[in-house]
Amino acid sequence: MGLATAGGLSWWPAVSRADETFEVTHSDAQWRKLLTPEQYAVLRQSGTERPFTSPLLSEERPGTFSCAGCALDLFSSTTKFDSGTGWPSFWAPLDKATGTTQDKSFGMVRTAVHCERCGGHLGHVFDDGPKPTGLRYCMNGVAMNFRPAAS
Repeated sequence: MGLATAGGLSWWPAVSRADETFEVTHSDAQWRKLLTPEQYAVLRQSGTERPFTSPLLSEERPGTFSCAGCALDLFSSTTKFDSGTGWPSFWAPLDKATGTTQDKSFGMVRTAVHCERCGGHLGHVFDDGPKPTGLRYCMNGVAMNFRPAAS
């Protein structure tokens, strides 16, 4: 299997999470109905949106970023920072919001990040982020929704 592309997104075969079970599950056909084609490509097929294309990249209001697949709160805006990479980046997820798996696609080993409730692929985490964690959760904006804090 090789690289596939659609709508400005690219992906390799999905990161395997076959041994995990999730609270929110749907058939492939149901996921396709629930998600936009771009969301499906990222969340269900481990796709990657093109850098600098997500409206969430420039989102600076106080609030919460949640999974576009199941609405689980994932990241607080207080942990968001400008990494210069072209994807929304955070230095820490909310408690019990994400899980990780090893991703060996593209001839390298990375740590893939998924939603703890539905298993949807969100992006990758790297160890070149700011203090206090030193981590950079590099997320696909299309995999998330933003909810502004109540004013």
